[in-house]
Amino acid sequence: MKRSKTTALLLMGTAPLLFTACQRTAPVEVQDGLYTSVETCAQAVGDTATCRIAFEQAKLQAADTAPQYSSRAACEAEFPAEECVEQKTSTGHSFIGPLMAGFFLSQMMGGNRAGLAQQTPQASPAFRDNRQGWLRPNGAPGAGRAGMAPVSATPDRAVTANRGGFGRSATGRSTGG
Repeated sequence: MKRSKTTALLLMGTAPLLFTACQRTAPVEVQDGLYTSVETCAQAVGDTATCRIAFEQAKLQAADTAPQYSSRAACEAEFPAEECVEQKTSTGHSFIGPLMAGFFLSQMMGGNRAGLAQQTPQASPAFRDNRQGWLRPNGAPGAGRAGMAPVSATPDRAVTANRGGFGRSATGRSTGG
C-alpha cells in the first residue's frame, strides 16, 4: 500500500511538467511595413537605428533585385520615366531599370509587449510602377517584372502584425512609442 501511494504522489507531482512540455510555443509575430524614407519609418516604428539599417540593406540589394531591361523605352513602359536609369549589379552587369522608391521592413517581434525586442530587421527594396502600385523582389531572378511580386501595402503607415501559429493571423496597428 505504501508503494502505490508514493507512486501516485510522484506521478501527480510530475504531471504538470509533462503537460507544460506539450503546450504549444508562443506564436511568432512579424511586423511588415513599406516606407519611402528613413524618417517616415522612424515615426511609425519609433526606432531610427532600425530604420536606417533596413534602408541600407535595401539599398545594397536594389540593383541586384531591380527589374532589368535592355532599353529605356521598355523600362518606361512599366515604370515612371524619371526612375528608369542605367545601373550596375554587384557583379558589374549593366542594365536599365527603375530606382528604389522605398523599402520594406520586416521585424520578428519578441514575446514582450514593450515593442521592439526583435531580431535583426529584414529589409528589401520597393519599386513603384506606372499604375501607382508597389513591387518587391520575389526571389526569382528574371528580366523585367518577372522577378517582382505586387504588394498591396500602403507606404508610410503604421506597421501591421502577422501572428503565426496553426494558421491564425491577426492584424494590428503599432503606436510607435
